[in-house]
Amino acid sequence: MFHFHIQSTSKTELYNDLLAALDALTADEPDPIANMANAAALLFEYLPDLNWAGFYRLIDGELVLGPFQGKTACIRIAMGKGVCGTAAETRETQLVADVNAFAGHIACDSASASELVVPIVEQGRLIGVLDLDSPHAGRFDAGDAAGCEMLVKLLAPRIA
Repeated sequence: MFHFHIQSTSKTELYNDLLAALDALTADEPDPIANMANAAALLFEYLPDLNWAGFYRLIDGELVLGPFQGKTACIRIAMGKGVCGTAAETRETQLVADVNAFAGHIACDSASASELVVPIVEQGRLIGVLDLDSPHAGRFDAGDAAGCEMLVKLLAPRIA
């Protein structure tokens, strides 16, 4: 069992601590599903105000539900659809303060009010997306986006 000392005095420190913990969890594990599962659990435990944290994997041209923490979720998402599909298609992080204002939002959990989705790309190939949801509007900001992009950069070769 792993025990981590995750500090939340600032977002920078929080994400640096999460990066160190994620590195420790995944460094020697070759299985991508195990690494995604531990990453989802880590983020769900230590990032405040989340109601969902997990992954969608790109399989045969569509996003398919991967390891996650939270309520049951949509299983398949088409490229370009919803926040996850948009992040996958554009390969750009999607920071959505109010999901109800996002055209085409897919409401897997009606309690979700804001969302952060980071595409996972390894050697030019889209692997999937990291998806974080919160029941609080405006929960995520540029600091969260930058922190999660840093985490995904470390994780990408370990789940490819």
